[in-house]
Amino acid sequence: MKSTNLMCIILAVLLAAAIGTPLAAQHQEAKHHNYKVIDVGTLGGPTSAINFNSKILNRRGAAVGGADTSVFDSICGCYNFHAFKWQDSVLTDLGTLPGGDSFSFGIAINRQGTVAGISNNGLVDPVTGIPVFEAVTWKDGNITNLGTLGGGFSLPNDINSHGQAAGGAENTIPDPDNLGGPLIGLPSPTMWRAALWQNGNVRDLGTLGDGPASFALFVNEHGQVDGMSYTSSVPDPVTGIPPIHAFFWERGQMTDIPSLGGANVIVGGLNSRGQVIGKSSLAGEVANHPFSWQGGVLTDIGTFGGDNGSASWLNDAGQVVGGADLPGSQTHHAYLWESGVMKDLGTVGTDPCSRADSINLRGQIVGESATVCGTGNISAFLWENGGPMIDLNSFVSPGSGIRLKDGAFINDRGEIAVEGSLNGVGRAFVLVPDGDDCDDTCASGLAASRHGVGSVPNSAAMGSGSDSPANRVNEVHHRLAQRYHILGHLAAPSN
Repeated sequence: MKSTNLMCIILAVLLAAAIGTPLAAQHQEAKHHNYKVIDVGTLGGPTSAINFNSKILNRRGAAVGGADTSVFDSICGCYNFHAFKWQDSVLTDLGTLPGGDSFSFGIAINRQGTVAGISNNGLVDPVTGIPVFEAVTWKDGNITNLGTLGGGFSLPNDINSHGQAAGGAENTIPDPDNLGGPLIGLPSPTMWRAALWQNGNVRDLGTLGDGPASFALFVNEHGQVDGMSYTSSVPDPVTGIPPIHAFFWERGQMTDIPSLGGANVIVGGLNSRGQVIGKSSLAGEVANHPFSWQGGVLTDIGTFGGDNGSASWLNDAGQVVGGADLPGSQTHHAYLWESGVMKDLGTVGTDPCSRADSINLRGQIVGESATVCGTGNISAFLWENGGPMIDLNSFVSPGSGIRLKDGAFINDRGEIAVEGSLNGVGRAFVLVPDGDDCDDTCASGLAASRHGVGSVPNSAAMGSGSDSPANRVNEVHHRLAQRYHILGHLAAPSN
């Protein structure tokens, strides 16, 4: 699971009103880019943060996320938290909808710099007691409310260069069984449906079969959309909720992407070729495997011989990255999968576990490596030019108090958006190549950067590569915690 630093902030805001052989050994002379580490900063308060599993950094070097303002709310004990856009070392407060000054968050950005995200609007949902937030875009200094399908809430996850935004919105159909909870990760007074926004209109993309709810996650440059939908209203006997499959939507037609034998599928990405990735449970919900789907063909990417794996991101060349278990243990390594072959990317130093989160068109990969699987200190990594994996903390100035914990996204210019901390407080960072290359000596002295000033244990960081039997049934419940820092605590199951 991802770090939950921002989850705590947003939970407080929302509830306040309611009172194999590692490759590192094979490449000793690899060249790596040298990087400048830039603290994105804040909007006056202590913290800033970025999203995961969305395009948070575009090709022009503009990054989006959220940060504390200087306005402190004594009722919730938290700062007002606003969406930001960062570019060329300038941090801009994107603001909120009228009446919703306490909270907004930037989730994705397109090539032109239009930002998709959410903002509260000053209203409180009468059923859940949660302040209402809606999907919005920010463009040229203006905020636009994308609206809902008649219900209270809406949430985007992606936006393409044509201004099409994909996500989910509530309609007016009551959801007494809270089916939106497992699917979206939030209390659901009415049904969530996959939504596509364009030119001031919102389109309900429907559901699979007679499934009651759905949610879209990605939209590519061709207007193709993928996401997840219930396939029926009948609960699966193992999971206790109706089966959830991935879908591929194009020109008004929703196609069912089947599972690998189990009840549930979690979508991880979509590229311009119409290739969909994610992870699926196997028959009996005994394990999860990463998959790739394209043109009606479903491929089990597999693991390194262990039980579980996941797919986190893919590029337009069809290269897929994620994490997969090794044989005989819960140890898992980051991988690169292409042309049917899974390559073990190893770990940082002697770390036992790693997971890849993003890959660009140049084949550069970023993610996180952990000193102890599931409980250890984590470090953001970069893998390029055949490896080995290097710790991005090697570019941090000693004594700065900066800790780079997770490489969330890398754009095609090689710029990296990183989740980290400054003196133990959550911060967002952007790493920019400085034009020079360095060899493995750049990574010398890692012991100090990994365990010195600013080193913060993260017990929730490395859970997506391996799943214990007790957690498999709850995997869908935790989907949003992995994808959205902004709402993660609300995604946790009650049991």
